[in-house]
Amino acid sequence: MIAVSRQGTVPAGCGAGVAVDLCDGAAVDEAIRAAAPEVVYHLAALSSVGRSWQAPARTLGENVGAAVNLLEAIRLRAPGARIVWVSSCEVYGEPASLPIAETDPVMPANPYAVSKAAGEQLCDVYASSYGLRIVRARPFSHSGPGQRPIFLLSSLARQAAEGRRDGAARLRILTGNGDTRRDFTDVRDIVRAYRLLACETQGGVYNVSSGRSLSAAEQVAVLGELVAPIEVQHVVDPAKVRPHEVMDLRGDHSRLTGATGWRPQIPFAETMADTVAWWESELAGETV
Repeated sequence: MIAVSRQGTVPAGCGAGVAVDLCDGAAVDEAIRAAAPEVVYHLAALSSVGRSWQAPARTLGENVGAAVNLLEAIRLRAPGARIVWVSSCEVYGEPASLPIAETDPVMPANPYAVSKAAGEQLCDVYASSYGLRIVRARPFSHSGPGQRPIFLLSSLARQAAEGRRDGAARLRILTGNGDTRRDFTDVRDIVRAYRLLACETQGGVYNVSSGRSLSAAEQVAVLGELVAPIEVQHVVDPAKVRPHEVMDLRGDHSRLTGATGWRPQIPFAETMADTVAWWESELAGETV
């Protein structure tokens, strides 16, 4: 397995790392030519919704530009490759009903979501025009050890790990809107779904989700149980409240389950506990 990233670094046991900027079309073409892949998993993107509001032009430019470069390289150098194209539940926008199914309309409500919807449209164009074998995954929120703290669960876990390290008796946990609900799945379950989708021959679009959503306030409550006897106080930080927030995103994964047998296996509390433990290890090693 070859893992492509801007830095060329990969976790232990994940194969060789190659440094490639997907915004550099010539470099992407050469990487695909050299690798001659049978399967391509495309996950690379500027993936923060919050940051997409701060830098919308960069988010659209890099995410869509990278999509074009990758599809062109695969078309020319590896047209028979199986492609697992990772999009996002954010493309749905404000849902008319819950849970969200793949047949529901795509109505992106933030710059990041627009960039992912554009990538999906490009997939349709390249699949119909050139016969590329593309299956699209729409993952809902997912977290676990190793995630950057710009995402909610990892931010909560890091705050808890810092409180434990400092011997705090009381901990103020900062979030944005406490009522916003998201459908969380452990990243290890998500990766298992992607591997199964690589074997799915029918193509199409598949939600990857747990089927239940938790509010930010409920996540803080779970964290409080994990770090007891530390007293946890939930504080809404106005600076973290996003404009035009979609209040609830919860997905129906029945199409994926029917096609592959996949179901989420790791409960949310375990994901949170493992992420807190990971941050404790990182902070103890002074690597962040």
